[in-house]
Amino acid sequence: MTELFVAPNGDSLNGDALAGDDSAPGTRERPFATLGHAVRAAGSLTGEVVVRLGAGTHVLTEPLELTTAPGAHITFQAADQEKVVVSGGRTVTGWQEQDGVWLADVGDLDTRQLYVDGRRAERAGVETLPGEVTMTETGYTTGSAAPLAWQSPGDVEFVHRGVYPWTEARLGVASVTADGDGTVITMAQPAFGRALELYNSTWEGQTSRGPGLPTRVENDASFLTEPGTFVLDRSRPGHHVLRYLPRPGEHPERTGVVAPVLETLLRVTGPGGVTFLGVTFAEATWLRPSGPEGFLHYHGSGFYVGGPITTVPIDDAGSSVTVPEESATVPACVVVENASGVRFEGCRFTRLGATGLGVSGSEDVTVRGCDFDTLSAGGIVVGGSRSVLVEDNRIHHVGLEFSGTPGVALSDTTGCTVAHNHVADVPHCGIVVGPGTGTRVLNNLTTGTMRTLADGGGVYLAGPQGDSHDSGAVVRGNVIEDTRTPYNFGLYTDYGAAWVTVEENLVVRADSTAILHVSPPLDNVVYRGNVWDADPIGADAPPAGVTYEANVTFTDGREPDSAAAIRAGAGLLREPRP
Repeated sequence: MTELFVAPNGDSLNGDALAGDDSAPGTRERPFATLGHAVRAAGSLTGEVVVRLGAGTHVLTEPLELTTAPGAHITFQAADQEKVVVSGGRTVTGWQEQDGVWLADVGDLDTRQLYVDGRRAERAGVETLPGEVTMTETGYTTGSAAPLAWQSPGDVEFVHRGVYPWTEARLGVASVTADGDGTVITMAQPAFGRALELYNSTWEGQTSRGPGLPTRVENDASFLTEPGTFVLDRSRPGHHVLRYLPRPGEHPERTGVVAPVLETLLRVTGPGGVTFLGVTFAEATWLRPSGPEGFLHYHGSGFYVGGPITTVPIDDAGSSVTVPEESATVPACVVVENASGVRFEGCRFTRLGATGLGVSGSEDVTVRGCDFDTLSAGGIVVGGSRSVLVEDNRIHHVGLEFSGTPGVALSDTTGCTVAHNHVADVPHCGIVVGPGTGTRVLNNLTTGTMRTLADGGGVYLAGPQGDSHDSGAVVRGNVIEDTRTPYNFGLYTDYGAAWVTVEENLVVRADSTAILHVSPPLDNVVYRGNVWDADPIGADAPPAGVTYEANVTFTDGREPDSAAAIRAGAGLLREPRP
């Protein structure tokens, strides 16, 4: 076994104060200074390699690119269980105070997030546009002149929550101009034009077109009224100005302010194995939504980047929605791509501006005992991969900026398992399974899902899952409680789900426990031995493609004995971290 040691300057390694040096050999006595150098050194070795990381923050100036060789296995481990943070952020200094607001010239820094003493600061915003507002082909008109007072209109972003019940878009402003006593707001292109094409629906005889009026307007200095919020003014190239309205007790010389800079912290590729033990990945951003293409969310982790759009009928009464034929996936700040034998154990993914961990085109990947929190998008996304195990993870307070993204999402996978996780306090679905083969969703606990958007559930599954019950999906032993918003289904098999066995789950306190009649219809779906506090919609007359048997509905608030056994087997295998 080969050991390499990394000690960020001024921090400790094995209890000793050692200043690392990238020209050193990387031994315990003469460690490397940077993680990037250690990654390059480890990637050139074969056999067993252990990289021991000294305590402190390992600040990255560029993403870590790790390609593993056949026959190699690299383990990155916190030395002596010390706290290790891998950060893509930059500490903001040089603050000046003006009328109670902190200001800093941050050069060409571009970011969408800010963290103050480790706490996520919200972007400043207002809930409505002033005056009588009308949507046009190029943006909006309002009878108010208030938008003319925006100090940096080109940085203002409109949030459109609930364009569809499961959708939240973000669109940038290009300019504002006077129009008599009112204002013309011209939106950035191509985002706004694409939004007019994408978001079109007919429901109960009512037709809607485009994104509609914004539900929130963000990121202008004139919105800075709430302590603990910030804005970034990019109107002067090379002299961007960060403004922060401090909370009581905060002082610019005693308060640590970090702006995430990198979009990717780590990318792992290659056939050799790699393990990360006890590492925290923090402070990364995602800048595309701030550009002219905006963020045209459709469903889950998918968003629209242009291309063909299809009209999908919802029912026999003429209801329909338009949807993209293809969509992109919200990127992850830690990426496993075309790799095998990758492990994350006891790690934390936090303060990230996109998805925490993304796995694509890979096999034999394990994510166990990790915490995912304070994320702008979802916790874990797995696509086009085989034999991925997501087990015993705590995923909470994610989707803070992109509300449609789920805690865990799988699509186009084979033989993957999501088991014994606790997904809590998320704005839409807890666990999402798209088309795939042999997926197992076992003994998870979801609490406080669907807090913001609608039409989803604690566990959501859609599309074909195999070609028989042997190769299909199994959803068993999960506890789904407190699915919050109206119009949700705690345990939701949707959109032509086929070859699915749903058994021995407990669903309580949802708007609807489940639904058996969907479009396209369910096919070869079995609901057996589940326990819930209300009958699923359609349970009185299950459709031809559904077997509904031996399920228990209790209505007096007293869970039957069978529910206790399901509860005992669900959720984390470990004690949650404080």
